[in-house]
Amino acid sequence: MKQVIQSLKTGQVEVAEVPRPQVKRGHLLVRTTRSLISAGTERMLVDFGKAGWTEKARQQPDKVRMVLDKIKTDGLIPTIEAVRNKLDQPLPMGYCNVGVVAEVGPGVTGFEVGDRVASNGGHAEVVRVPVNLSAKVPASVSDDEAVFTVIGAIALQGIRLVQPALGEAIAVTGLGLVGLMTVQLLRAHGCHVLGIDFDRSRLELARQFGAEVVDIAGGEDPVGAAYAFSRGRGMDAAIVTASTKTSQPIHQAAVMCRKRGRIVLVGVTGLELKRSDFYEKELSFQVSCSYGPGRYDYNYEEKGCDYPIGFVRWTEQRNFEAVLDMMAAGKLDVNPLITHRLRFEEAEKAYELITQNKEPYLGIILDYRKEELPGDKRGQTQTDLQITQKYESTVTLKQKHQISDISHEQPVIGLIGAGNFTGQILLPALAKIGARLKTIASSGGKTGTHLGKKFGFEESTTEAERIFSDQEINTVFITTRHNSHARLVIEAIKGGKHVFVEKPLCLNEQELKEIVKTYSSQITNNNSQIDNTGIPLLMVGFNRRFAPHIVKIKELLEPVREPKSMIMTVNAGYIPLEHWTQDPEAGGGRIIGEACHFIDLLRFLAGSEIVSSKIVRLQSGVKDTASIQLAFGDGSIGTIHYFANGNKGFPKERLEVFCGGKILQMDNFKMLRGWGWKGFKKMKLWRQDKGHGAGERTSASAANNAMPPGIPSRHASKLLN
Repeated sequence: MKQVIQSLKTGQVEVAEVPRPQVKRGHLLVRTTRSLISAGTERMLVDFGKAGWTEKARQQPDKVRMVLDKIKTDGLIPTIEAVRNKLDQPLPMGYCNVGVVAEVGPGVTGFEVGDRVASNGGHAEVVRVPVNLSAKVPASVSDDEAVFTVIGAIALQGIRLVQPALGEAIAVTGLGLVGLMTVQLLRAHGCHVLGIDFDRSRLELARQFGAEVVDIAGGEDPVGAAYAFSRGRGMDAAIVTASTKTSQPIHQAAVMCRKRGRIVLVGVTGLELKRSDFYEKELSFQVSCSYGPGRYDYNYEEKGCDYPIGFVRWTEQRNFEAVLDMMAAGKLDVNPLITHRLRFEEAEKAYELITQNKEPYLGIILDYRKEELPGDKRGQTQTDLQITQKYESTVTLKQKHQISDISHEQPVIGLIGAGNFTGQILLPALAKIGARLKTIASSGGKTGTHLGKKFGFEESTTEAERIFSDQEINTVFITTRHNSHARLVIEAIKGGKHVFVEKPLCLNEQELKEIVKTYSSQITNNNSQIDNTGIPLLMVGFNRRFAPHIVKIKELLEPVREPKSMIMTVNAGYIPLEHWTQDPEAGGGRIIGEACHFIDLLRFLAGSEIVSSKIVRLQSGVKDTASIQLAFGDGSIGTIHYFANGNKGFPKERLEVFCGGKILQMDNFKMLRGWGWKGFKKMKLWRQDKGHGAGERTSASAANNAMPPGIPSRHASKLLN
């Protein structure tokens, strides 16, 4: 299928071929009939992409501070690479979509295949959308109208924050799509509306919708007009829907409001507020967040957990429904807002239109119908719906190898997962080991296709099962979210593949038992022993043991026969509670998901199995700050301080080893110092190396039977016990 994506590095927009996404729990798969370009938001994204490095930095000073912090801890070169990789990721465009439900995910109720829905899906022939960001379209509302639902919800949420009363005078500054819909919805509330803008064609539309207008370009004074409009009392409220870098619209709104008036910012403006503007009148000011309650709430949007209507009357989804009801009742007319209609395949022309300003524009609709359907305003027939089945879940990225070209000693890799770690760390390392990269799988398809092209995969798919059933693929790398690791590992083992899975191996003991049972069955079937030739290898991504500094520490400790005392301090940093890694079901929490790295590291350095363990957590709301105490069979002890309450300026990872009157101290995988060691004082690297490259090379070589596994399979299975 095709999807509109943009490069944050260059700003270039293209209609790219990507695999059809797979439906997942709590989501709908929707075949798009229309999508709407939100000119203000999407133009900002394109302009940001086209800006140079200096301008990008100027626009996002908070990101610059993050970069500077990373330079202090990780070094210049790794930071530059991380920034480049971040900007290299494709950005899906659009968030105003209408179409027909093609597939309903598990756990979804209230929707059926064939329902017409409006959602925040992007510009793509097939979109996967959360059920709580979807709403059924009434029969009397056309697709052309319904595609404005999300924009209308943005306008409506701003109005709800203003809390308008019948007869109040309210100003709307900025008469783009959001502003003009705000005007109509305020009129439906029984308010007197004053529209303010530079564009006379938009002012005329506002006048048609029942507002009085102020033509700033014509020299009219908005403040004077506001006081005349409000009988000299001042405006009861102002809603700012403009997009500008200056703070003038907020200052202007404050001046024109009455005492204790309300100001809500829906658009994007500067926020250099004057205290006197707000102090003297006791004005209230609030920034509206998108479509309403639920926005950016992982539990609401991704997990489908709705808010009780008795406590949160208007959520994102219920705002969608209210906007559609207003359209059906004839109180919200969006047809005059449509200025351009293009076929979806011509999307690039639409972005040229909004960036080059060669002609006026407002509502730009992308039409996905394969042919015009005269007389059918909804633009959807049964024939149209069946087209959904033709979109492939796999796309070819480059010419595939001929059988004669394949080396039987060459690892053939299938990779599942296309997140930040995969693109920034894993794939650059894999690309250097000479393996054949055949298939990359991602649930959405977009990022997997981008990374597949960048690193030379033969195909991109949204069906992981394709990797398990492919007889050529002998090694599977799994880098998905933690809650899918166990299931994918089991399927890969059943398929007779070698497996490299990013930590953690699984999230609970039941999953661990299933993995061990499956792995044992493979051993029995092959009549051999773990790690011998012919048995699928299972390795977990404990890369720290492969880092150059750790290899050196292991070398220095090898002749030491007495127990060791080890302290690993991890300055992990704060992650919000709503992040998926903090979710016990999705990420398992940071101790299981991240601290397992360091448990493995201390066990590796001790050279002995763990015989006892204890964890003491900081008593706070989030249980990600803890000390883990380990005892080993040889008498060694180790403590892991995994702290989320530190400062970014301190090294992220520090290891200290005490033994036999000697000390080793490693800081952030850049510097290793020794005290009391004959012939060794320090080892410094020009750039940080946590062992990812060496770990992937070892995995590939082990899978090819060229060398023993870098991490014995028994370590992978015992870590979570």
